[in-house]
Amino acid sequence: MSTLTKELLDESSMRGRGRPRDEDARARILQAAIQILESTCFINATADAIAERAGASKATIYRWWPNKEAVFIEALRETTAQELPFPDTGDLREDIRQQLHNFVKLLTGRRGRTFKAFIAAGQSDPEVAEAFRNLWIKPRRAQTRAVLERHQQAGRIAPEIDLECFIDLLYGPFYLRLVGGHRPLTPALADAITDMALAAATHSLSESVDGSGETIRSVPDPAL
Repeated sequence: MSTLTKELLDESSMRGRGRPRDEDARARILQAAIQILESTCFINATADAIAERAGASKATIYRWWPNKEAVFIEALRETTAQELPFPDTGDLREDIRQQLHNFVKLLTGRRGRTFKAFIAAGQSDPEVAEAFRNLWIKPRRAQTRAVLERHQQAGRIAPEIDLECFIDLLYGPFYLRLVGGHRPLTPALADAITDMALAAATHSLSESVDGSGETIRSVPDPAL
C-alpha cells in the first residue's frame, strides 16, 4: 500500500470516529498552550513549543490563529470559560458576588501573572492588545452582559442603567489592582464592589414619586 493511500485511509478512519481531525488538532493545540502558560511566561514561549507539545505543525497553528499570542489568550479564555462561567441563578447579588469572588481566585492564582503579562505587553504591542481585546475581553463581556440583561428584563436592574458602564464598574477595580499593585486583590474587595454595584443598579428601583411630585425613598427589596 502506498504512503498516500495509507494517509487517506487513516484520515477517513479518524473522521469516522468523533470529531473531525482538524478539531482534534485544535483541541490539542489549546491544551498545549495552556500547559505552557502554566509553566512559563508567554513572552518566552514559542509557536514551535506549542506545535511540539500538541503534535501538530506550525502551519496548522497559523491556519487558525494569526500569532502565538492569540493561541495563548484563546486557550486561557476557553479554560476559564469552562472553570468560571458567569453564574445565572436568578439572584442578582449572588450572581455578581460569586463571579467577582471567582475572578479574585483567578487573578491571585497561577494564571494571574499571565493576565498581568498580557496587559503589560499590550501597551506596546498592538497584536497582543488586539488579541486580548478580541479573544478575552469581548467574549467575557458578552457573557456577562447576557446575564445582566436577563436581570434587567426581570426588573432587578433599573432600566436606565448602562450595562456597558456597569460591567466596567464590576471588573475595572480588579484590573487596576492587578496592574497597579497598590492594594491586594481580596474576597473583601469582591464583596465591597458587589454592594456598590448593587446599590447603583437598584437605586432607581427604590424610589417612586407621589402625587405632589415629591420623591419617596423606600428600602430596596432584599431579593434584588
